[in-house]
Amino acid sequence: MSHHPQQLPNVTVPTLQLWKSQGRRIVMVTAYDAVTARLADPVVDVLLVGDSVGNVCLGFDNTLPVSVAMINHHLEAVARTKPRSLLVADMPFLSFHLGMDDTVRNAGGFMQRGAAAVKVEGGAKRCDVVRKLVDCEIPVMGHLGLTPQSVNVMGGFKVQGREATAAAKLLEDAVALEAAGCFSIVLEGIPTALAAEVTKALRIPTIGIGAGPQCSGQVLVLHDVLGLVQGHKAKFVRTYVDGYGVLQAALAQWAGDVREARFPSAAESYGAATPASAAPAG
Repeated sequence: MSHHPQQLPNVTVPTLQLWKSQGRRIVMVTAYDAVTARLADPVVDVLLVGDSVGNVCLGFDNTLPVSVAMINHHLEAVARTKPRSLLVADMPFLSFHLGMDDTVRNAGGFMQRGAAAVKVEGGAKRCDVVRKLVDCEIPVMGHLGLTPQSVNVMGGFKVQGREATAAAKLLEDAVALEAAGCFSIVLEGIPTALAAEVTKALRIPTIGIGAGPQCSGQVLVLHDVLGLVQGHKAKFVRTYVDGYGVLQAALAQWAGDVREARFPSAAESYGAATPASAAPAG
């Protein structure tokens, strides 16, 4: 099992910059509560309280209904575990679209609740937002390619940057985001060759999800890695255990024990006080 290097008990923004220069791969996964945070923190480098909580935990069809209040709620739960991993909070839809004051207030609120950085979707048009947040000492992770908050504009969850002009624009966006002050950029749903080109062009690390193996690191939704989500699975997801099946089988076993009066046993039940233990002391 791979743990954090002993000399780096806490992963920080400069840590990731250093790892990119050393060629050390960065491991990032989502966490939405104390249980998932405690599960992931010893073996990963970055925890993302993603707006994917909308799809994964809250039953929405996409990330658009996720509010700042919802992210706050899940972020606080993760932050209480005091993770060693770098804790990043997603800026959900409408949290950075309605003016700079709102944007800073929302991002600052995440920092006050324990986040070490925020993630903002979008290209060069987000540079003013990035500059403003960085100016307020709030580290920003960018997010390019398949940006789920733009699902309606893109006409669904589709691979981005396949045509030459789109690829050139994405590279341009990445360079602009780095110049604006992003400390890393998530590259989602883009061709391997383009992700490799972007990674090479930047000094900051890239974190891939459906962007091939040549990024500086990789991110997946924890529930996907653990096989806790049923239904359609994206091409870029690798599932390491049938978590859903394993856990449901355990629940079914317990339910059977209850129905057949095998649970609880005498050892799992309490007896009345014995006369000796009930007698007053002295």
